Amino acid sequence: MRMFGKILFILYLVVTLYAMFFSESLDRTMVSDEYRYNLVLFKEINRFWRMKHTYGWQITIMNLAGNVAFFMPFGFLLPSMSREKIVNNFVSVTLLTMVFSMLIETAQLVLKVGAFDVDDIFLNTVGGLLGYIVLKIMKLFMKNRNK
Repeated sequence: MRMFGKILFILYLVVTLYAMFFSESLDRTMVSDEYRYNLVLFKEINRFWRMKHTYGWQITIMNLAGNVAFFMPFGFLLPSMSREKIVNNFVSVTLLTMVFSMLIETAQLVLKVGAFDVDDIFLNTVGGLLGYIVLKIMKLFMKNRNK
């Protein structure tokens, strides 16, 4: 089962890196002439929420919930592929999700593909934590079911 978790995690990483850097549907193939970034927490979240009628609900939800949902597998798969305590606790999953998200955001800034956005880091981290919580709930149900 751990090997299956490792394969799924690697597959998830490949899909994530493709989506963040090469996906045409996310406008990742267009390289900007300038560096784009947001260093103010909740600035873009508030902007999307305030402009939901201008952008449309679909764009707003896709941006906000999409960042959360896209990182849920990270928080679910990372601890499920290892028994090591270092990757199988709340604090570690939080930090590792945040670091992975920061690496992606930094690479997007340096490569001028997308933008470095602290709101994305926040939403991605929330997603990783939700994935971890789902994993823990599933393990609890499975443990109780086997009694």
